[in-house]
Amino acid sequence: MANSNGAFGLRPIGVVGQAANTTGVTEYRIAAGNTNAIYQGSPVIPLSTGFIDIVGAAAGGTVGLLGVFWGCEYVSSTTGEKIYSNSWPGSGADTNHPVTAFVYDNPMQTFVICSDASLTNEATARGHVFANANFATATSGSSTTGISSAKLGVSTIATTAALQLRIMGIQNDPDNADFAAAGIPVIVRLNNSFNSANGAIAAGTPSTTGV
Repeated sequence: MANSNGAFGLRPIGVVGQAANTTGVTEYRIAAGNTNAIYQGSPVIPLSTGFIDIVGAAAGGTVGLLGVFWGCEYVSSTTGEKIYSNSWPGSGADTNHPVTAFVYDNPMQTFVICSDASLTNEATARGHVFANANFATATSGSSTTGISSAKLGVSTIATTAALQLRIMGIQNDPDNADFAAAGIPVIVRLNNSFNSANGAIAAGTPSTTGV
């Protein structure tokens, strides 16, 4: 039976170890002139301008990830009212006011993400735990729901340290336990988190400018 999971990007579920799981977010800024849509559950990167943006490549790119975007607030350029949204639409902000983003940025935060393809069987899936992987797509999402459509790229699973995701386990979910189908809930953390000791800021010209 096919799994019921649809794509939802990265969904926070806990932290590694026995630290308190506050599931807290940190405030960052999105440039008001940023035309890139950012969806809830999308991985985001730091820019050398002090702003954040969605990753620059579908597979996750080469910049250490800052964290996972969970929503934002901004002042509408049309109504002058404050908007609270689970996504950044890429336009509509009054540039006289900041665009505040909320990001899960704890480098030890764990997330659930759907596999984009079959993991063959439970034994094979278990063998992938502690390996690394990239995203099948990290930049897309729904303009209707505001939810990311990012999935884990099964074909990218390897021991390569530069890959963006570290596989920590498989979530026990009876409705999504068909390992021969896409949609297995994989538990991951950000392998090269910007907030960890090996994080690196974006180099070169950032993709956005703004106030």
